[in-house]
Amino acid sequence: MKLKLNKSIAFFDIESTGLSTSKDRIVEIGIIKVNPDQSEERLTMRLNPEMTISTESVEIHGITQEDIKDAPTFKDASQKLLDFIGDSDLAGYNSNKFDIPMLMEEFSRVGIDFDMSVRKAIDVQNIFHKKEQRTLVAAYKFYCDKDIENAHSAEADIIATYEVLKAQLDKYPDLENDMEFLAEYSQHNKHKLLDFAGRIAVNKEGIPIYNFGKHKNKTIKEIFQKEPGYHAWMLNNDFPSYTKQVLKKVTDQLKAEKRELQAKKNVQEKEKLSTKIDQLKNKFN
Repeated sequence: MKLKLNKSIAFFDIESTGLSTSKDRIVEIGIIKVNPDQSEERLTMRLNPEMTISTESVEIHGITQEDIKDAPTFKDASQKLLDFIGDSDLAGYNSNKFDIPMLMEEFSRVGIDFDMSVRKAIDVQNIFHKKEQRTLVAAYKFYCDKDIENAHSAEADIIATYEVLKAQLDKYPDLENDMEFLAEYSQHNKHKLLDFAGRIAVNKEGIPIYNFGKHKNKTIKEIFQKEPGYHAWMLNNDFPSYTKQVLKKVTDQLKAEKRELQAKKNVQEKEKLSTKIDQLKNKFN
């Protein structure tokens, strides 16, 4: 089944130095961009992470320090990647939890605002787990009756992911061939996430809330008023930079609303004072 697309969608996969989206770095990224006319564009790049690749990661993807010693850094390649992705929606396998947060961290480190608010995010793993509860290798075998050759290389994994999504649409009539539906269906969380790391979300009323820890499900506005130190603690500790950016945008909005409210109160106070002065003048005239 062909995807019904109003805009391009970029299927991508990342191989990295480790599993921390905030501390580790990308060593390889593979992207297949599918356009509304069903044409495809491909880009695969190896990157020098400027840090040591963990032994565990090398055992998984097989990329060593020697393999990437002469590769460009993410900073060197960032504009090329940004131009290639453009305004595409994003799709991947476990991408909402890993690939998207890691990609956003890399862009953030080089000063590029990779805006997810204008993109849909479709996680094929979440769809798969809701339907079958298995791995990518098993998903590819189950849906496509194929074995992944060279598994854990970025390009092989994204080709499999792309084909699995199309096969899922063929298999399940209740899955709508619509990127907005699939993006919503891909979400594991009860609330819509704002930061992809799962720390900040919005409740059913559309109000930003904390989605973890002692203040889980409480509104950011409530905690910002009662415990402003919690906001500072998050900004100064080991949280993903995009999470911090989202939190700062929310709290900046709260500050702006507070200033606007105070300005209205000041105007009202002045109007009351002016009215009182006029009344006194009339009384003594």
